[in-house]
Amino acid sequence: MKYLSLRLRLIIFFMLIACAVWAGAGVLAWTETKEKIDEFFDTYQMALARQLSGADWSNVSSETQEKTDKLIKNIHNADDEDEAIGFAIFTPSGQKVFHDDENGKDFQYQDANGRFVEQKVDDESWRVVWLTSTDGNFRIAVGQELEYREDMAWDMLEEFMTPWAGGLLILLVAVIFIISRELKPLKRLTGEINARSGNDLSPLNDDDMPSEIKPLTSAMNQQLVKISDMLQRERRFISDAAHELRTPLTALKVQLDVARLSDDDVQTQKASLDKLELGLDRATRLVEQLLALSRLEASLSAPQMASEPVDMKLIASQLVEEYQPAAREKDISIKSNMAACGPIKEGNPVLIALMMRNLIDNAIKYSPKGAEISVYLDEYNLCVTNSGVTLEPQHLAHLGERFFRPAGQNEKGSGIGLSIVKCIAEFYGCTVAFSNTPNGFQVKIEH
Repeated sequence: MKYLSLRLRLIIFFMLIACAVWAGAGVLAWTETKEKIDEFFDTYQMALARQLSGADWSNVSSETQEKTDKLIKNIHNADDEDEAIGFAIFTPSGQKVFHDDENGKDFQYQDANGRFVEQKVDDESWRVVWLTSTDGNFRIAVGQELEYREDMAWDMLEEFMTPWAGGLLILLVAVIFIISRELKPLKRLTGEINARSGNDLSPLNDDDMPSEIKPLTSAMNQQLVKISDMLQRERRFISDAAHELRTPLTALKVQLDVARLSDDDVQTQKASLDKLELGLDRATRLVEQLLALSRLEASLSAPQMASEPVDMKLIASQLVEEYQPAAREKDISIKSNMAACGPIKEGNPVLIALMMRNLIDNAIKYSPKGAEISVYLDEYNLCVTNSGVTLEPQHLAHLGERFFRPAGQNEKGSGIGLSIVKCIAEFYGCTVAFSNTPNGFQVKIEH
């Protein structure tokens, strides 16, 4: 059954249920009909027995029997059922004095006064009621063949159930039609999916779908959106990696060729190897940033992101302490002013730390010697300002874009750090603003 289609299974189930209900109704109707017929004929036998018990049978003779039989036979169009009823009159000693000239002549005397009994009449089962006449001199037996009652019950059941059988057939045809029509949207949806190319991730059309099916198509559309986003991230990652790694890899190859051609010039060879090492470091850093950005986008799009209370003040304090040695190497001072716990109160601590790490790392990397970096935190803002740095207005508008690096930069970088900062901040409902202030270039994250 499980290998059959939904349509066929529904039709089979409805047919089985309908037939079971029809059969159950037939059994119930048979039981009720048989009971009513038994009650009716028992009542009829009792009424006839009462009438016969009140008659005077003392003067009945064989001649009376013959005359009565002739009178019955001369009735025009008389349609007398042999099994419908029969009676016989006996003396207390068992002598038969009168009968109906049909089945009554085969009745056998039984001492069963005032009750119904089942007895054999001409090898057939009959139900017979026995009464004593009002004068006490005769025994009245009125009987009926049980098979006649069953035949009548079957006839009545047939007349009752045949129209219902026709109605059941019409109902089943209607059920098949309705099921087929209502499942057409699913069939259309299946055809639409089968006809799609592997690159078609557009939403499925569920305009004419039943309300019970729409949650399924909605869930499928959500999955298609997620798959589309995932593929776009992968394509973007591959495109970004191919674009950004092409230049450093070419430069590495050039430096390698120079080193090979400088076997007799140790100084030139050493310089080429140093540049080769710097290029490898830059390529490694670039790959790490690309992977970090790809993982970040995948994490932010996950349906269930780990979330817990976040103390940005504690994270900022730890990062400021961590970057003090790097800042001292460039004669840069880092000052912090932690007035509150920051604009993001709940989230993923790892992502929040990654965002703030990139901010402080960029500030140290692109600040000149002797600069001062200020980290300010209050209830609604996180500001990182580095003195001695200003950007052209046209460059400010592009900060946060992938791989964007303002012209004239001497420091090595990938242009991904601020993209990571912006991505995380916007995920937690914050805005990121880049501006030149009297104190220097500032990145402000505001909730």
